[in-house]
Amino acid sequence: MAADHYSRTLDPALYDLPLFDALVAARARFGDKEILEDQDRTPLTYTGLIRAAFVLGRKIAAMTKNGERVGVLLPSSMGVVVTFFGLHAFGRVPVMLNFTAGETNLKAALSTAGVTRILSARRFIQQAKLDDLIAELGTVAEITWLDDVRATIGLQDKLFGLAAGIAPKRFRARTKMSDPGVVLFTSGSFGAPKGVVLSQQNMVANARQIAAHIELKPEWVMFNPLPTFHSFGLTGGVILPLLQGMKAFEYPSPLHAKQITDLLPKVKASILFATDTFLNQYGRVAEPDDFKTIQFVVAGAEKVRDETRAMFNTKFGGVELLEGYGATEAAPVVAVNHPDRNRPGTVGQILPGMEYRLESVEGITGGGRLFLRGPNVMEGYISGDDPLALDLLKDGWHDTGDITNIDAEGYVTILGRVKRFAKIGGEMVSLTAVEGLAQGAWPEGRHAVVSIPDARKGEKLVLVTDWNAAQVADIAEWARNAGAPELAVPKKILKVKEVPVLGTGKTDYVAIQKLAEADAAG
Repeated sequence: MAADHYSRTLDPALYDLPLFDALVAARARFGDKEILEDQDRTPLTYTGLIRAAFVLGRKIAAMTKNGERVGVLLPSSMGVVVTFFGLHAFGRVPVMLNFTAGETNLKAALSTAGVTRILSARRFIQQAKLDDLIAELGTVAEITWLDDVRATIGLQDKLFGLAAGIAPKRFRARTKMSDPGVVLFTSGSFGAPKGVVLSQQNMVANARQIAAHIELKPEWVMFNPLPTFHSFGLTGGVILPLLQGMKAFEYPSPLHAKQITDLLPKVKASILFATDTFLNQYGRVAEPDDFKTIQFVVAGAEKVRDETRAMFNTKFGGVELLEGYGATEAAPVVAVNHPDRNRPGTVGQILPGMEYRLESVEGITGGGRLFLRGPNVMEGYISGDDPLALDLLKDGWHDTGDITNIDAEGYVTILGRVKRFAKIGGEMVSLTAVEGLAQGAWPEGRHAVVSIPDARKGEKLVLVTDWNAAQVADIAEWARNAGAPELAVPKKILKVKEVPVLGTGKTDYVAIQKLAEADAAG
C-alpha cells in the first residue's frame, strides 16, 4: 500500500515565474481588462492593481526591511489583494492573520512567525467590532493603519505608480520561486495552529494545477467570500483568477448569506467558493434565479451533505457542487471533482503534478494514511525555536493525517483523519462515518462526533448536535437499517444551540471536545 503513485504530469514551465511576475505575465496574456472588484463596486484593471500595489508597497517598504514578514489583518477585499501584491512588489512576506482566531492564538501566531508590524484598516476593525482585539495585539506588534498610509499618497507617489505600471519589472524587487510567498496558519480545528510557509512556487503551481484540471474561461467571474487567511480563499479566490484572466470578486464575510446570494447574479458570478456550512445557509435564503449565472460551485474544508446537494439540485436547477479536498500545507488544493466527471461522495481526482502514497494504519481497513509531494507542497512548518527556520519535511513528503481510499480511476474518498478514529472494544470506529449516520437520521441538523475515555470499552462516542429532537434510539434504528455496527451508535447525545465552527466554516473540534469533556465531568 505504501508504493508511490503519480497523478498526471504538469509542465514546470507553467510555474516558473514568481508571484508578481506571474501577475504581470497575466496582463500581457489576457490584456488590460477589469480583474478585481469588491462590494464597493469600483473595479481595478490589471494595470490599476499593479499601480496600486507599487504605490502602497513603496509606503510600506519605507517602514520595513527587505524580506521582513508583515502581518495582514484584513477581510477579503480589493484592499487585501493590493496589500498582498504591494508587499511582494518590494520583497516583503505577507503573514495572513486569522482575525476570528482570538487573542491567544493570534499572539502565538505573531510570535511564531516573528511579526512585529500588522497592517489593518480602521473601517474594518470598527465594522467587525475588533477594537479590543487590536488593542491587545498592539501590545506585541506595531499597528499600521492603511487608512492613514493612503492619506499620505501624493502626486509624486502617483507618478511613481504610473511609471511602475508601464514597466513593472524595472521597479519590483527581484525574487526567486523558492522565496516565501506567504505565511499562513493551519485551521486549528484539531489542535493548536501551525505556521506554514508557502513558497511563491507553491502558490503559482497550485493555481496552474487547478487550471490544468478544469478549464477556466477568462470571461468568467470568480466570487470569493472566503477569508484570505484561509489558504483556499487566498490561492483559489485571489491567485487563481488573477493568473487565469478571470475577474476576482472579493466579499468580506461568508456569513452574509442574503447579501451574497443577492450579489451573485448582479456581478454575473460564474464560480463560487464556499464550504458546506455556508452553502446550506445560502441555499435557504436564495431566490431560485440567484444562481442562474453560476457554472459550478466548489466546496471544500468539510464534507458536502446530501441535503445541501439535493437543495441545489431542486431549487436552483441542478447547480453542480464540486466537492474538493485540500490542506494549507499543499497551497491548498489537492483534489477536486470535475464538472463533467463529478462523483458525489468523493473529492475528485488528485491534481496534475503531484505524487501520493497511502500507508497502512493498524486497525483500519479499506484505506490508508495519505502522503503528498509536489511543487505545491510546502518545505516545512515554522520551527518552534526560530521564526526564520523550518522543520523540513522528510524527503519532501507531507503527512496529511487523513485516511483516504483512492480507486482505480484516481477518485479520492476521505474516510476521516487519523485522530478522528476511536478504539471501542478493540475495534476502530470512524467518527466521520458516525457523523454520516447522524446526518442521515436528521439531515437538517448539524452534527459532530467526538470520543471521550470510557473505563469499560476504552472510548465512548458523544454526538454533539443542534437537532433538538435527537434521540439515541432513533439513530440506533437508522444505523441498523443502514447496516452499520452497533459500535458506531453514540450512546450519549449532547444538544447545543449551535455546533461550534471556526471562521473558515470548518467544524471546531477543539471546542466540541471541551464541551463533551466538561459535560462528562459535570
